[in-house]
Amino acid sequence: MIVAEAAKDFLWVEKYRPKTIKECVLPVSIKKTFKQMVESGESQNLLLSGGAGCGKTTIARALCNELGADNIIINCSENGNIDTLRTTIREFASSVSLTDSKKVAILDEFDYSNAQSIQPALRGAIEEFANNCRFILTCNYKNRIISPIHSRCTNIDFQIPNKEKPILALEMMERIKGILNAENIEFEDSVIAELIRKYFPDFRRILNELQRYSVGGKIDVGILSQIGELNVKDLMKNMKEKNFSGVRKWVVKNLDNDQTQIFRKIYDSLYDYLDTKSIPLVILILGEYQYKSAFVADSEINMVACLVQIMMEANFK
Repeated sequence: MIVAEAAKDFLWVEKYRPKTIKECVLPVSIKKTFKQMVESGESQNLLLSGGAGCGKTTIARALCNELGADNIIINCSENGNIDTLRTTIREFASSVSLTDSKKVAILDEFDYSNAQSIQPALRGAIEEFANNCRFILTCNYKNRIISPIHSRCTNIDFQIPNKEKPILALEMMERIKGILNAENIEFEDSVIAELIRKYFPDFRRILNELQRYSVGGKIDVGILSQIGELNVKDLMKNMKEKNFSGVRKWVVKNLDNDQTQIFRKIYDSLYDYLDTKSIPLVILILGEYQYKSAFVADSEINMVACLVQIMMEANFK
């Protein structure tokens, strides 16, 4: 417990995690939905979907905090098995709160739970404990969750309307400045803006990167080369020349970037480097490996395999 508390004090993503819905950096419509739940004094069974780091777990915890709800958080990527449902979740949902407060089970990364065991079993648990406990499920890929769960929950998709993106980016900028000032870290606005531009709306990634770059006590233009745009020009050149070693080196160099961002960058550049007739085939290859990236144990091997297949099957300009 002491170690866990110390980690919370050290990690900025935990130390500065919003405690209320108002503090969360999210679209107006999503915040309004959660504020209405607080006003009603009751949470619904929720399925929150969206990309990594966009605030799903944070607002679920903030909701419980504002409702005064007794809650438990289960990380389903680590404990998404039937034994967890039969023991930990069931015991929590069936017991009466000592403070007579509402109970909420937050099942984080629920798309990693077993679709043949725990997901079918949970649909019964949601109904069985309806009078005593609510369930909030978070996921990156809602298509990996069976439809009976969808029908038993209010689905909230954490999509950001284009018109709100500049507003939320600016709000995140001000939040970051406050954190850096609190940590006595010197910074330059242009560098913070570049970091947000690269990783938005993955707020968790932005804070983790900020903490990494702040070790020297200063965040300045010296780190811009480390957070610049993904450059696919060299990658495409190596693939055209069938230079496997060069392709692998490019992957290793860019492993620090989000996998989804890499796939998207390659997708966006296809017309610049490939023969038009090869593009449909390459899109299918990218789609297949992007889907696999959510399951694989080694993301480097998966990315290299994807690029090798493109290198061998596509015609380059």
